[in-house]
Amino acid sequence: MAQKINTLLAEDDKNLGVILKKYLEAKDIAVTLCANGEEALNTFKEKGDFNFCIFDLMMPVMDGFTLSKEVKKINKRIPIIFLTAKTSQKDILEGFSLGADDYITKPFSMDELLMRIHAVFNRSSQDAPAPTTFKLGSFTFDAPRHLLIKGEESRKLTSKEADLLLLLCENMNETLERSDALRKVWCEDTYFNARSMDVYITKLRKYFKDDPNVDLVNVHGVGFKLMVKD
Repeated sequence: MAQKINTLLAEDDKNLGVILKKYLEAKDIAVTLCANGEEALNTFKEKGDFNFCIFDLMMPVMDGFTLSKEVKKINKRIPIIFLTAKTSQKDILEGFSLGADDYITKPFSMDELLMRIHAVFNRSSQDAPAPTTFKLGSFTFDAPRHLLIKGEESRKLTSKEADLLLLLCENMNETLERSDALRKVWCEDTYFNARSMDVYITKLRKYFKDDPNVDLVNVHGVGFKLMVKD
């Protein structure tokens, strides 16, 4: 059976959002509608089971570009289509530079949108999906939900803790360079951000301190390495 498309739709135009949701659901695409970028990001983190995103760009609270950056930190492989009235080449290029898979300008045809959704989804489905859960010794890290689970107990991580741990997991048993982590999690390599990152590394190290199979070590002058024994 083909995988069902489960879409997170962020659109601040209520009427358009409702119309899109009803149309796509009639075409057997599951849709969760959010009215702004912040609501969409929180929903993405809480539910964690989306495999497609459609984002408007000009939204209150958090715009589509910022939302896309945050979502890609959690799942860098998830396909994203931007749906927007912004038609300048600068905006289009920025959208693709952020990892967008398509950029559709308003007004648009619903049938064309549907065809593009299927084209993007089928293309992305040919790639191996990025893992969203990681086994770390006696712990399981559920990245979308920001949960560090051990047995019956779970710890809710902050966004920065979860983003940093996800990056370490993606580079498990390999060195993660400080500058790379700062750019991807803090968006800027500065002295103050570096000090902040050291604090978060210390916090993560404390969470794993009782598990001998997990060790978060400093690689002097280079970065960090999440060492996990089988």
